[in-house]
Formats: sequence, structure tokens, C-alpha cells
Amino acid sequence: MDERELATVAHSYYVVGETMEAIAKRVGVSRSTVSRMLADARERGIVRITIDTPSHDSAGLDRHLAHLGVSAHVVDVREGASPLARLDAVARTAGHLVSSLMGDGDSLGIAWGTTTTAVVDRLPAKPLRDATVVQLNGAASSWTSGIAYAGDLLTRAAAAYDAHAQHFPTPAFFDAPEAKRLLWHEASVRRVLDMHRKLSVALFGVGSLSAELPSHVYTAHYLSPADLAELEAENVVGDVCTVFVREDGTYADIALNDRSSGPTPGLLRSLPRRICVVVGAAKVPALVGVLRSRAVTDLVVDRTTALALVRHLEHRPPLAVRLPG
Repeated sequence: MDERELATVAHSYYVVGETMEAIAKRVGVSRSTVSRMLADARERGIVRITIDTPSHDSAGLDRHLAHLGVSAHVVDVREGASPLARLDAVARTAGHLVSSLMGDGDSLGIAWGTTTTAVVDRLPAKPLRDATVVQLNGAASSWTSGIAYAGDLLTRAAAAYDAHAQHFPTPAFFDAPEAKRLLWHEASVRRVLDMHRKLSVALFGVGSLSAELPSHVYTAHYLSPADLAELEAENVVGDVCTVFVREDGTYADIALNDRSSGPTPGLLRSLPRRICVVVGAAKVPALVGVLRSRAVTDLVVDRTTALALVRHLEHRPPLAVRLPG
């Protein structure tokens, strides 16, 4: 294909910020064709992707996160940028990081949410052989099947890699732990759970009730007022993959987690790469809990959130906690 055409499409996607769907509609081709054009542009050197980590932010984070085995990727976003603008910038960096880690035969697990949706919309196209995209946690509730939300997210992520999409059609939270235990014995569910344990890369955000861009799980009737009161009584600061954590990183004795469909931090710790994407200083207490649970290998944040995290950790010395079970 003509390099001028590739450069035009690449400029629309990477510089202007158009989605692949918008470009496909304007140019008159399919989304998969746009995906292949972007991949071709990278292969020919028309597009060169680098991930920049400003040293003035990463130095402070590295000092605090080194003992947790976490690498920080700080995105320099202009002061005064709106929450949505910061989310877009961080999502682009996270999308490039995810795609740089994916190869033929690899599998990517995605926990649905506001942040991961933004990342998926910015995944650079990278057609692969025998790749799989797997839903990490259920999305159904008493109000919705979750298919339109989580299913569409998974389909778009799979399209970026020409990958197979593996859905996880279970509730986000079961009504009772016994119901979860029964369904976990079903062969079709066990197959997806086994895929969770063999993922190459996991992508997730951090849920927090006080965030500027609240997690979908807190705004779409997944939790009852009684559930929220119980979490407050348990000193919960947020969640990762719909598994709730305290600021000290503990989670195993939080009763509501017995009803959650998401992978625990313990399971996440067994995976090679776990990318956590966070935007907003209000999420910092929840982020600290997730980091201390050792669920993360790569943290992608905007500069404002990074500085807030450093200040939080400096004012609250590291806790002497047991490794969460």
C-alpha cells in the first residue's frame, strides 16, 4: 500500500486521535483494514512508538515501589487538563505498552471498567497469530446482563490483534458465596478460570468511590446500600478486578470478596505482566491498597496522580503487613 496513504491514516489515529471506526467510515474501508494499515505503518518505520517516563516523577515512584517489583510509567499531561483529557493521554501510553508486550500465541486478560475501556479504544493495531483476549471478571447484575458493556469491550480489544475473544458470562457479584461455588464447578466456567491462570498480560484499573471518573461498578447498581455500608465498615478503600482491598493490601477476609467473580490479587501475582492504569488523585488510597496487594508489575499514571501518590506514601510510611493471601 502507498506510504502516503499509510501516513495519512497513522496521523489521523496517533496525532489527531480519531478512532479506527471513525477512520474506517471516512476512508470507506473496514475497521480491520485500518488495523492492518496501522500495523503496516509501524513495520515500515512510518510510525515509531516510544514510552516516555519523565525522570522527575519516576524517581520518587521508583523509590517507593521498588520493593514491590513495580515499574512506573508516568505520562506528562499539561497542568489544568480535564479528567477526560488526562485519561485519554494515559490510555494512549497504556495501549502502546500492552501492544508492545503482546506476541503470537499470547493471551490478554481485561477487567472491564471506565479506564480499561479508554485503553482498549487506544490499542495500536497489531495483528497476531493464535492470540486470545479474555474477560477477567463477570459483568452481569440484577439490572443488566453486562453483555453490551463488557462484550463490546472485549470484541474491540480482540479486533486490534485479530484475536479470539473469550467471554466470561457470569455475575460481577453473586447473591451468595454458595451460588458462586456451584457455578465454579461447571466445566465451561472452569475452562475460563484456567485461562485466567495462564494469561501473558493482564490489564485493569482501580475502582474507587471517590474518584473523579467513578468506576462503573459503583455507578451501575452492582452494589446495594447494604454492600457499601459493609465495605465502609471493613475499611475498604477500593477494588481491583471487582475484588476489594484495604489500604494495607489485605483482602482475603473481606466477606464480599467471596461473592466476587474477579481474580484475586493472589492469582494476579502469578501472571508475568499485570498492567494497572490509574488517573486521578482521588484514587490514590485505593491504588496504594492494590499496590500493596502485589497485584501490579506495571503502573501507568498521569503526572498529577504520580505526584499525589508519592506525597501520600511519603506522609504514610510503608506498613509492616503480611503478604496478602
